[in-house]
Amino acid sequence: MPTAARLMAAFCVAITAYFISLMVMPLMPESTDFGYFIPVNICIGLGVGWIAMGRRAGRGTTAAINNGLTGMFLLMLWGIGVQAINEMVRLAMRNRYDGPFEAVVEIFKIGAEYAVLVATVPIGLGLLVGTVFCGLMTEFAANRWP
Repeated sequence: MPTAARLMAAFCVAITAYFISLMVMPLMPESTDFGYFIPVNICIGLGVGWIAMGRRAGRGTTAAINNGLTGMFLLMLWGIGVQAINEMVRLAMRNRYDGPFEAVVEIFKIGAEYAVLVATVPIGLGLLVGTVFCGLMTEFAANRWP
């Protein structure tokens, strides 16, 4: 059921996903073609905010910050996962794998490489600010417009 908390959570996490995506882009090699990188991450943020954060709103300030932590963790998990799958499909179309099992294993290798690549202090601080912002705004919306 649509609520103001779900809408606020989706909107806040999508904004955070946009800014984190902009922070990740300079970390990648110069020859990287980003294509739909930012729109895909924004859609992931919308989904995480709506599904994971929105339904857990309205339980207090501490729970709101924990809700924001959960949202940012899921945003990074799904973002890295989707981008790793995208890269695996790109490499699979160039016949880089001998079989489907090798391609699936490669998803986890690529995801681990991306996780190490984005594990920087500025991105961590951006996620921390996004955590508090998203959690508190979602809680505000749940209390203000039940």
